[in-house]
Amino acid sequence: MSTYRTHTCNEISLEDVGKKVKIAGFVETIRDLGGLVFLDIRDMYGITQVVTSAEEADVDFASHIPIESSVCVEGIVRKRDPETVNEKLKTGLVEIAIEKIEVLGKRTANLPFEINGNADVREDLRLQYRFLDLRNTKVKDNIVLRAKVIQYLRMQMIEQGFLEVQTPILTSSSPEGARDYLVPSRVHPGKFYALPQAPQQFKQLLMVGGIDKYFQIAPCFRDEDARADRAPGEFYQLDMEMSYATQEDVFSAIEPVVYNTFNKFSNKKVAEYPFPRIPYKEAMLKYGTDKPDLRNPLFIVDVTEFFQRCTFKPFHGLTVRAIRVHGHMSKGFHEKMLEFAKSIGMGGLGYLEVEEDLTFKGPIDKFIPDDMKKELLDLAELKSEDTIFFIADNKAKAENLAGQIRTELGNRLNLIDESMYQFCWIIDFPMYELDDNGKIAFNHNPFSMPQGGMEALNTMNPLDIVAYQYDIVCNGIELSSGAVRNHDPEIMVKAFELAGYSKEHIEEKFPALFNAFKFGAPPHAGIAPGVDRMIMLLTESETIRDVIAFPMNSKAQDLMMGAPGNVTREQLREVHIKLDIKE
Repeated sequence: MSTYRTHTCNEISLEDVGKKVKIAGFVETIRDLGGLVFLDIRDMYGITQVVTSAEEADVDFASHIPIESSVCVEGIVRKRDPETVNEKLKTGLVEIAIEKIEVLGKRTANLPFEINGNADVREDLRLQYRFLDLRNTKVKDNIVLRAKVIQYLRMQMIEQGFLEVQTPILTSSSPEGARDYLVPSRVHPGKFYALPQAPQQFKQLLMVGGIDKYFQIAPCFRDEDARADRAPGEFYQLDMEMSYATQEDVFSAIEPVVYNTFNKFSNKKVAEYPFPRIPYKEAMLKYGTDKPDLRNPLFIVDVTEFFQRCTFKPFHGLTVRAIRVHGHMSKGFHEKMLEFAKSIGMGGLGYLEVEEDLTFKGPIDKFIPDDMKKELLDLAELKSEDTIFFIADNKAKAENLAGQIRTELGNRLNLIDESMYQFCWIIDFPMYELDDNGKIAFNHNPFSMPQGGMEALNTMNPLDIVAYQYDIVCNGIELSSGAVRNHDPEIMVKAFELAGYSKEHIEEKFPALFNAFKFGAPPHAGIAPGVDRMIMLLTESETIRDVIAFPMNSKAQDLMMGAPGNVTREQLREVHIKLDIKE
């Protein structure tokens, strides 16, 4: 017999009736019925009801135990009276008649909130007392699920022959798209380590080193702002890389892992793989985003050329997108959509309704010549009782705004199938884009291989070059980015040159990687699905913080531990740092 328990709080059943048992856990509730005291004891696994004897001393002692104290209970299992059976509990048919109860850890402070209460609790308070929040059944279940998912992911990768390798946490600073967290060196004055934004360079170096198939559940650190689907500070990803691999090899390896995981840990329908492949340009045109939610059946249509020939002058010189919806909307619906459109920066939201006889009705009907109306019907594949909405702006804004209108329409019209997970690949990302200053910059990952290799870099307009870059998207959320890597030093030099970087810059910022590629690097490719985002989707949590045991708040603060915090002057002197901060 264990010192504290023979059973966990979900294990007591009718088979144990008459047996002496021990359980341990937190006191969730106390009910004093005048002569008998009932306590619900909760551990990580479940809840068991215990009841005192009728002796006055026992009743008095049990009734004065502060709830959420940890206790050990020893007693005899008995069957509950029929009227007291709790069918919601796994142990609801039995109870323990207490022979001995010992307080192991008495609660001496006031509870900042009710652990399993119905009242909403401020997130900052939950995070400050996260050790209490973890006792909440929902939060605890999220963390348990997280552990099981990670275990399952690891098993699947090992079964495919991937080798788990841990890469360094203290490394060098490199420009990988976000701000680094820097760590000062004590033994090398004035120099700094950086926490890895991702194991990107290390996993590529493993390929050069002859490790054929690598993975790890990798911690990543980025000094960036929080979002609902992004944790500030640190996050975890299923990082993987394969030698002698193409884009399709990566897809074939990771699709069953993602599919099996969602299928195992959710009751929702999971769309079968292979997942749809959608080129970036098509995604931006049809969905207005590179993170499309394919559960939404609405599509965006390009009607720019039509409106350049039309007499509706407000659309002249602009990119015009249209979205067709079946059905006529109420005046109130249109007013709410107009309100939403203005909230995202649109001047208005034009629309037309298609009548039964295929004529139009709506604010801009009179501006469309009669001889062009049939053309619009055909162009947008309009049918009777359809409504078509119009979005006009410069190209980049029109795409983005149309994507937001599509999402809003899908939500307001209840078109999105909430009972399933729908995955897709976004492929063929542009290698380059124009930055805010109008200069050529990398669009995605600077280590990606351009499609067409050196010839494309030498002969094509940089903005027309497509890279072997790809994202997995699930229900409108990006799960992962990946790429076929550029393993050729000459192609790498040229690729960086087009983005305004010299060979010397590469040698300075990526010395190990650039040097390694001179020694016969194999072609390789990889991807890194976000573990936190997967758990967030599986649990249908509103924020990613709900699926992390000890998350930071949206301001990258650990309210429980008080981080970031002050350090002593002596600590600063040891790492050769002098603060110059104006109050």
